[in-house]
Amino acid sequence: MNLDGQEIEAKFYLRDLAAIERRLQSLGGELVSPRVKEINLRFDTPDRRLGTNRQALRLRMDSVARLTFKGPQALGETVSNRQEIEFEVSDYQAARQFLEALGFVLAVSYEKYRTTYSLGRAEVVLDEMPFGSFIEIEAGGVEEIFRTARQLGLDWDARCAESYLGLFLRLKAAVGLEAENLTFNELSDWQGNLTAIGLKFAD
Repeated sequence: MNLDGQEIEAKFYLRDLAAIERRLQSLGGELVSPRVKEINLRFDTPDRRLGTNRQALRLRMDSVARLTFKGPQALGETVSNRQEIEFEVSDYQAARQFLEALGFVLAVSYEKYRTTYSLGRAEVVLDEMPFGSFIEIEAGGVEEIFRTARQLGLDWDARCAESYLGLFLRLKAAVGLEAENLTFNELSDWQGNLTAIGLKFAD
């Protein structure tokens, strides 16, 4: 979901994803997309210019394939707000070859399991990441995100506007992870949690 090409969202780190999903359902949340595995490929220029400029070029495969560009994050006091251009592509492999033919290179890959709900005017996604569980709330403005978070009993002060890859890079630096990609296979032996980099549980 985005409004006029802008993605406005906040994410929250969770202890108990199942409990939050039950609460979401009890509030009348409507299932939009059942649990599905996502495979995400992040591309960049050989000199990593997109990353340096805090931009993202991503090819995602879940139930369909999508190509996404995200502009620099405008991190204010509350939530993540950034330009987003996204569209479906009919052929995942051809899209990857297209990007590589243009000179882009694969920078990192990451995986998640995602379940998507709608609650009021907000989109609520439940993400199972290799390093923990999260809920993301996306809506047309901060007030709607705050209202939805409060309905779900989430600690607003524990919100996180940082991307999953940003968290991954900080975690690697903090605990010396050798994983190159944020995948379930590469983090299968890791037993910690993200409080190691200052995240707070919101539930």
